[in-house]
Amino acid sequence: MDSRDRQPANAKQLPQIRIDKQASAVESPCVRNCCLNEQDICLGCYRHIDEIVRWSAASDQEKLAILAKCEQHSKPFEAT
Repeated sequence: MDSRDRQPANAKQLPQIRIDKQASAVESPCVRNCCLNEQDICLGCYRHIDEIVRWSAASDQEKLAILAKCEQHSKPFEAT
């Protein structure tokens, strides 16, 4: 073993980070057209700012509930 491969005896071990590529089956509705209206609803995906911030930590069930709200948020913007 080369001396460069050894860590000092007092070196702290960093926790290993594991990425679960199948962490969520629910895709983000983000369309990269972020613009918030007066009610803090994004005019691109129709999520409220709080829902956007919470998305990455939300469970699949919570994400589905957010998507249902998006549909409700979008109704005032639909053409009549």
